[in-house]
Amino acid sequence: MADSIEIKVRGYHLDIYGHVNNARYLEFLEEARWSFFEHHNTLEVFAEFKLAFVLVNININYRRPGFPDDVLHITTQVESIGNKSCKVSQKIILQGTDEIVADAIITFALMDMKTNKAVVIEGDVREKLSNMVAR
Repeated sequence: MADSIEIKVRGYHLDIYGHVNNARYLEFLEEARWSFFEHHNTLEVFAEFKLAFVLVNININYRRPGFPDDVLHITTQVESIGNKSCKVSQKIILQGTDEIVADAIITFALMDMKTNKAVVIEGDVREKLSNMVAR
């Protein structure tokens, strides 16, 4: 199940070339993930079980620059759930078009907050995430 947010490109997002700095896209994607997990009440489930999703890998493709006043539509969805990790896909599209600005696959590991070690995704947590998988 996909979720989305919109972000308007502001002057402070730009680099010296007048387009969105590559590092800002990582922040845009992070903002969309927080929104996604909040929308699905996932953060409360993790907190209840003293668990955290820790980003372990991100692969991002930059397809087109973003410019001032562009409105970026960012979608987020769970792609797959492994034994100890989960893949989330995200896409940034220029609002009002089909133009992909960037897309990314993010891998998270499920970590026990007490031990700081990866744990198996099982039980209520697996069920919660399974209900969020793209269909």
